[in-house]
Amino acid sequence: MTGLYEVGLDKTAANYVPLTPLSFLKRTAMVYPQLPAVIHGQRRYTWAQVYERVRRLASALRAAGVGRHDTVAVVLSNTPEMYECHFGVPGSGAVLNTINVRLDAATIAFILEHGEAKVLITDREFAPVVRAALDRIERSLLVIDVDDPEYTGPGDRLGTVEYEQFIAGGDPAFELIYPADEWEAITLNYTSGTTANPKGVVYHHRGAYLNALSNIVSWGMPHHAVYLWTLPMFHCNGWCFPWTMAANAGTNICLRKVDAGLIWQAIEEHRVTHYCGAPIVHSLIANNAPAHWRAGQGTYKVSGLIAAAPPPVAVLQAMAEIGFEITHVYGLTETYGPAAVCAKQPDWHRLPIEEQARLNGRQGVNYHAEEAVSVLDPVTMQPVPWDGQTMGEVMFRGNIVMKGYLKNPTATEAAFRDGWFHSGDLAVVHPDGYIKITDRAKDIIISGGENISSIEVEDALYKHPAVLLAAVVAAPDPKWGEVPHAFIELRDGMTVTEEELQQHCRKYLAGYKVPKKFTFGPLPKTSTGKIQKYILREQAKSRQAIADV
Repeated sequence: MTGLYEVGLDKTAANYVPLTPLSFLKRTAMVYPQLPAVIHGQRRYTWAQVYERVRRLASALRAAGVGRHDTVAVVLSNTPEMYECHFGVPGSGAVLNTINVRLDAATIAFILEHGEAKVLITDREFAPVVRAALDRIERSLLVIDVDDPEYTGPGDRLGTVEYEQFIAGGDPAFELIYPADEWEAITLNYTSGTTANPKGVVYHHRGAYLNALSNIVSWGMPHHAVYLWTLPMFHCNGWCFPWTMAANAGTNICLRKVDAGLIWQAIEEHRVTHYCGAPIVHSLIANNAPAHWRAGQGTYKVSGLIAAAPPPVAVLQAMAEIGFEITHVYGLTETYGPAAVCAKQPDWHRLPIEEQARLNGRQGVNYHAEEAVSVLDPVTMQPVPWDGQTMGEVMFRGNIVMKGYLKNPTATEAAFRDGWFHSGDLAVVHPDGYIKITDRAKDIIISGGENISSIEVEDALYKHPAVLLAAVVAAPDPKWGEVPHAFIELRDGMTVTEEELQQHCRKYLAGYKVPKKFTFGPLPKTSTGKIQKYILREQAKSRQAIADV
């Protein structure tokens, strides 16, 4: 039987349009054409100018042969070009693949091949590693160079055309191509090394649209925020904030690198109101605050999102002392960045700072645009009790969960089971319904906001002839939150130093994945020969505690 409200009430062009964050740019350029949109050094662009540059980029890509669902990869810092690519690439009908600039050549080459990139837009700062990556690829790509005036260091142009020259040939009146179906891919993001070969996470237009708005609502952002790009745009598309800022009609302050002096210069010059980052970024800001901010004489409130690891008490306290308001969020590459937030209760500010830190250090509740975040028993798929003790797996369900893993049906099927996305993170639920992560599956190490696979690091260590057994765990670190700590059992009669192993690892790993600490000696094992990592974790924690005394 057809329901009363279903008869003749169908989708039409008048009442249904596929969601896409590209629409935010068009609206803001029309409503606020002269407001500042992007600031980078001496460069200033209004929203009208950004919209024109984006349309030129989309038009030029189409003229270069880029078609629907082709992949355009970028290796870029937080510059205007990177911001424009978040609109111009999908606006050409293509899919944007932002690549982590800290990766090694082999991994970049793998991503370019796996994602079948047709075009590569790259900043000349990264020319050495990008050249090495391109040398590993047999097919040819259209390579477009970005020569940022703010960068004066070494680095060659690798392509046949520079970005400004390329977009100059585009049509400033080009109509951006919107998706026919909001389920179409908008971006491709690769997991940051939690396996030897990273997995390609596919985002859709609908999810990008909804999480961009959810950032505003869940964080409580006012109109026309001034946002400082301390978070890399290559990471989960900057947690969807390129699109958020277009919807917000705010100002993007670009930053090529995270540097305390540059951050504070930008905060004071542009009156920055919002920024995001891992705990190390917030600590860097607090530890280098100007004297008048330390004295509580900051003239306005600055809001920050903190993620990757629970914020330490010292960081929260330091941020509070300089008048910054910090909110903890949680998510994964597979959830468009933040999909949960530690929503603050009105009375928390009256509590001692230590208690505030305990409460704010939890992963919290679902983002507005995420249907559900729950902790379930992965076997029974039943919710764990809200007792703060019973562990289960964090699972997500909703519109800000990825389409799936590119060319990897096995991994996609494993991630999507029983109607939930399985995060692999273990957590408890507190009596107030807020979740708290207690451990991470597969021994993932989160260092400065970057995920590091212990298995990948161990594989590199095993390539050294002196290494018999290797186990890598997370060790607490006051600067990075966590760093890789390698426990090594050497072959009989062989020796090797920490420095030699670090040099060895750099041949196979990006710099941030190289172990910072080493311990040599027999490794604890079960009767079947399995290394008991839980013992090593406790050893790493106790040794750091002794070092801190």
